[in-house]
Parts: sequence; C-alpha cells; structure tokens
Amino acid sequence: MQASLEGRVALVTGASRGIGRAAAIALGAAGAHVVLVARTVGGLEETDDEIRKVGGKATLVPMNLRDFDAIDRLGASLFERWGRLDAFLGNAGVLGQLTPLAHLEPKTFQEVLEVNVTANWRLIRSLDPLLRQSDAGRVLFVTSGAAQKHTAYWGAYALSKAALEVLALTYAAECVATSIKVNLLNPGPVRTLMRRKAMPGEDPSTLVKPEEMAAKVVEMLSPGWDASETIVNFQR
Repeated sequence: MQASLEGRVALVTGASRGIGRAAAIALGAAGAHVVLVARTVGGLEETDDEIRKVGGKATLVPMNLRDFDAIDRLGASLFERWGRLDAFLGNAGVLGQLTPLAHLEPKTFQEVLEVNVTANWRLIRSLDPLLRQSDAGRVLFVTSGAAQKHTAYWGAYALSKAALEVLALTYAAECVATSIKVNLLNPGPVRTLMRRKAMPGEDPSTLVKPEEMAAKVVEMLSPGWDASETIVNFQR
C-alpha cells in the first residue's frame, strides 16, 4: 500500500526527467504538494502535467543548482509560503565525462562536484531550518554503487557520490536529536538518459524503469519511515 503524504510539502531536484520525474509524480499521487526543481522549464511543465493527472499539485522552480544564491533564495521562498518542508529528495546529478583522471577537463570536474556535492550541501544549509519545522522531516539523497568502486575512467562521478554519502550520513548524525531522518538510496542500474550516456551499448529493456522505484522513494520520505543514517539498495 502506498504511503500517504496528504497535506505534506516535498521538494525534488532533477524533477524534469528520470528518477526525479517519476518520484515527483508518485509523491504528488500520494498527496504531497511537490516543489519541482530543474533547469528546463519544458521538462518541469511535463512533470507538472503528469502530477495533475494523478490529482496532485506542484510548484515549478526553474533553477540551475550551480546558482548557489538561488538555492538560498529557495529556502526563504518556501518559508514565506509554507513555513516548513516535510520531505526533500536530492536527486539531481551529472555524470561528467568518463575518461582517465589525468585527461579530465578541470571545468568538467568542477561541474560534477558542484552539482553532485556542493549543491546538496547548499540545499541542506538552505532547507535545514524548514525541515526542523516539520513534525517528521525526511531527507533522501540518490547515490550510486560507483561510490564504493574504483572503476577506471569513472573517477569524477564516483568520488562525487562517495562525498555525497559522507555528506548525507554526517547530516543524519547531526539530526539524531531532531525529528529529521536522513538516508541514501542506491537505485542500481536504471533506465535513464544518464545511464544510456554511460553505457551506450546496454539493452535498456534489462534495466529498472524509474517508475518501478518511485514507490520506494515515497515510502522513505513518508513520516512512517523511522530509519536514518542508512544506504538502501533498491531491489525489484
């Protein structure tokens, strides 16, 4: 049975496609008002249309997560409208370039770190006061099995996800005395554009669809989810 998020406010980054889009739709179907964050207005509008089809409501926030001042303003805007935030899915991420570390362009390395790590720290910084106003604040970051491997050419992405895991688990430890629960979800191989870019010869029919794991996201962002400081590996 799908968890109920009726009347709760949830924020999703990378909400225009893939895991973020599927999760946002599922959160809307579960009753949450979903704040959709992504760079592309068209993609956000498409997600919004799907949320409306399932009876949900959303607020669209076109934003580049490398605009850190905008992240600060986002927290202030959410406070003015709702005074709290009940759920936060830190999903947005970039792959960068699969290449030897010695060949990696500095600007590409910087982008991967800024989107996958720094932006999530800035979001924690901006959203923490709002999550503390919730009776059951829930935070979930999307990680990758790459964080625990040392695969050639995956250096930038892998180290960014490893850093994200430390960031999330440290924040979880700092929230022990609060009502906030912080966890990570490793979705495994999922049928997304990022996966296709990384593995162009892979048969997509063998991969998990983003919609298949959306219910797990809703469960982990619901007030009934009591675990914290955990990394959950998704399984069909």
